Amino acid sequence: MAGRRRVSGSSAVAVCLLLASLTACGGHSPADTARRQVQRLLDRRAAAVLHHDPAAYAATGARASYADLKAVPLTAWSYRVTAVRRSGDTATADAELRYRVTGYDTAPVTVGRVLTLSTAADGAWYVDSERPAPKSAQQLWDQGPVAVVRGARSIVLGAGQSDGSLRAYAGLADRAVPAVSDAWGADWSRRIVVLVPGSLDGMAALLGSTAAGYRGIAAVTTGETGGGRAPADRIIVNPDAYGALAPLGKQVVLTHETTHVATRAHTGAATPLWLSEGYADWVGYRDAGRTPDEVAPELRRAVTAGRPPAALPADGDFGFTGDATRLAQAYEGGWLACRMIAAHWGEDRLDAFYRAVGTHTGRAGAVEDALGKVLGTTLPEFTARWREYLRAQLG
Repeated sequence: MAGRRRVSGSSAVAVCLLLASLTACGGHSPADTARRQVQRLLDRRAAAVLHHDPAAYAATGARASYADLKAVPLTAWSYRVTAVRRSGDTATADAELRYRVTGYDTAPVTVGRVLTLSTAADGAWYVDSERPAPKSAQQLWDQGPVAVVRGARSIVLGAGQSDGSLRAYAGLADRAVPAVSDAWGADWSRRIVVLVPGSLDGMAALLGSTAAGYRGIAAVTTGETGGGRAPADRIIVNPDAYGALAPLGKQVVLTHETTHVATRAHTGAATPLWLSEGYADWVGYRDAGRTPDEVAPELRRAVTAGRPPAALPADGDFGFTGDATRLAQAYEGGWLACRMIAAHWGEDRLDAFYRAVGTHTGRAGAVEDALGKVLGTTLPEFTARWREYLRAQLG
């Protein structure tokens, strides 16, 4: 047919030879072949995790990590290889690990991992080690064997913790969940995941941060650290600071963090920290029977000294690494703002105000709009009322 040229057999051979250094004729490059082999290896490794098959896991390489994570109840566990860098009989693979904790995660949690591999005499690849990818946080099983305690409304995973300690956390969590639902409502999962590492350093590693940033902080949720709306927030405990609290303080902290889990879907870029942290503290202290003098000692000192704050706390006041007094006053000021709304406008209006602020996509005008629509006031009027409330409650 016109327009076509027949390629001779010798020409076809020449083309294949020309391209051989990049791609086998009709095949794949060595890099692609290695990546496919590593993907198949990790598929087998993931299947061994899900099927609780230590022998099959060991057949894929290093087996120590299986013992560390085998107690974690998993609905899903898979790897997606994104890159393989081969050097002779060894290789380094970048991968995304996707997993779901049974009964708690509504979608897979995705984390970056790096695996080192080597080939044996049979030419097959085997995993030598696995670690978090650069700038990725550790997983609890990276810190040693994970123990699991199930509560009625919670699951507590610990590393370097006794079963008795984890049962105590589960008891606190099971009391926190209904307390939050009573205040916020039932439109959330009403189940929480609590991670308890062995130390402050372990907590920081789970957050992909340094210990200095969380020293003295008893617990956080992953959403507070910039993780966004996760399939299931993790409440991560600092056992050093948490262990120093009195029983009431332990319950307040866990109820506070559980509130963050419940309100996460309605918390976004428009929500100021005085509202998100103040509301969580309001729920935490709601049934504690504590007075403002007891809950807000730093603000009380400022008010009685004639130095009440001129404005609601700014987001920058909540920095963990900043001045401790400033941080305490920020939390206390947010709590008293939410307490004032509940006392003056009612608890239902407080909830509605929180949700209304969260409907906005950005900070500008969000609080002002919600104040007008839900509470019938303006930001200057609200701030003035709040400052007077501080003087009345703490003066």
